[in-house]
Amino acid sequence: MALEPHQTSVDSVTLFVALLSSCIVIGHLLEKNRWFNESITALAIGLCTGIIILFTTEGRSSHILVFDEELFFIYLLPPIIFNAGFQVKKKQFFRNFVMIILFGAVGTLISFVIVSIGTMQLFKKLDIGFLEIGDYLALGAIFSATDSVCTLQVLNQDETPLLYSVVFGEGVVNDATSIVLFNAIQKFDLSHITPSIFMEFIGNFLYFFITSTSLGVGVGLISAYIIKKLYMGRHSTDREVALMILMAYLSYMMAELSSLSSILTVFFCGILMSHYTWHNVTESSRITTKHAFATLSSISEIFIFLYVGMDALDIEKWRVVSKSPGTSVGVSSILLGLVLVGRAASVFPLSFISNLFKRSASDKFTLRQQVTIWWAGLMRGSVSVALAYNQFTRSGHTQLRGNAIMITSTITVVLFSTVVFGLLTKPLIRLLLPSKNLSTTVSSESFDAFPPKPMTDLPLIANGQTTDPEAGNDNIPRPTSLRMLLATRPTSLRMLLATPANSVHYYWRKFDDGVMRPMFGGRGFAPFVPGSPTEPLLH
Repeated sequence: MALEPHQTSVDSVTLFVALLSSCIVIGHLLEKNRWFNESITALAIGLCTGIIILFTTEGRSSHILVFDEELFFIYLLPPIIFNAGFQVKKKQFFRNFVMIILFGAVGTLISFVIVSIGTMQLFKKLDIGFLEIGDYLALGAIFSATDSVCTLQVLNQDETPLLYSVVFGEGVVNDATSIVLFNAIQKFDLSHITPSIFMEFIGNFLYFFITSTSLGVGVGLISAYIIKKLYMGRHSTDREVALMILMAYLSYMMAELSSLSSILTVFFCGILMSHYTWHNVTESSRITTKHAFATLSSISEIFIFLYVGMDALDIEKWRVVSKSPGTSVGVSSILLGLVLVGRAASVFPLSFISNLFKRSASDKFTLRQQVTIWWAGLMRGSVSVALAYNQFTRSGHTQLRGNAIMITSTITVVLFSTVVFGLLTKPLIRLLLPSKNLSTTVSSESFDAFPPKPMTDLPLIANGQTTDPEAGNDNIPRPTSLRMLLATRPTSLRMLLATPANSVHYYWRKFDDGVMRPMFGGRGFAPFVPGSPTEPLLH
């Protein structure tokens, strides 16, 4: 009898590992399919497995593992977010940083307000059960968390760098904003909202953003300094790889321990590690870490979608909801409609505002690009499910009618948006962004109004021009040159807006090459490691 729980655990893990393997194999076979992608494949396999388990257990359960928020937030989410920061193309990300923050933070707040107010007004007409104002605000945060995995699997960052970097960066900032909002809602007594409480809420929100980012940057710099000074690769590349992985995870856990936004912390830690730390290790360690982080991220994503598919058939939740199926359908329809409206209310007005400050027509978002960004944010995924469980479950159970309706409605919206919208993503993007126009898009976004010239003659970021942010070139002309000013329309406002931005990046590049890289390492400043694979190149 003492061995039975252990045996059950072994059986569950074995079956789940087999399912993960099958998801990878089937996802590879369907990679070129016009409709399916890896996320939908994992969801479908999870649903089929859930049906089989329901029959074998005579309707008692549909999954082999019980959902645990700690499992999601502590073990599955960190590798996904860190790899996103580690693999991001930094020059495109920071070139479009203002737009990413605009869509990811401001757009999320707009969607949050619309979903919260909409549910507060429309749910009163349905017999749901008792919901407090904190529950309505939590719903706004839950359904503001987007999942743009399906769209990113279709977009190519080499063919559409502007669109890819905006969709990618917005997705990360959006998840962080949603979780920060959700945590702030749980900490405040919102039964009596006063101006002082509102201002404290905003201040707490900004504090989370600034301190979380600073913590990630700090841990990333510490890891770079340690590896640069200790020359670990001289003795063992295993230690380098282990230290990078552990320092990345340490940044996430330190943020959790300090009640900060761990997503922002580990994301910026990934950016700093790829800019400094990664160049301080040996060539074999670089290859190992790059593929190790990508592998862990891929397995975590498949694990999450697989479990969501199985949990969608959990009999406990549906038994409570089955007594009033019309109410459940109405709630799901309202939430899905508010997601569509909230996303449109954030993307199109913000795109219009962003276009007003663009210096050239090729940098402005076209209507087709705006529709693509809008569509990329319609999918809801694992973050929404995890936050819904956090808000509407009590000790892992959902016997309360209102809570069961909220959980099942969240799962319904996630499944519908991921499967239906995900299936239509490839055909829609091929319609909006046909391949014959991709080469034109690249040339216009990369070279803007200037004729081709050597990349070493260009500033880091200037009027749509980018050069490698990690190339060690100190002889960079000042971005306020006559040629640049003449290339744009001679509008005083645009000249005024262009000059400070270019100067900031110019001086950051000088500071990075003069102070940061000599201290923390990086491309062109990596230490000499005897016996490393790069030794012949250094000689």
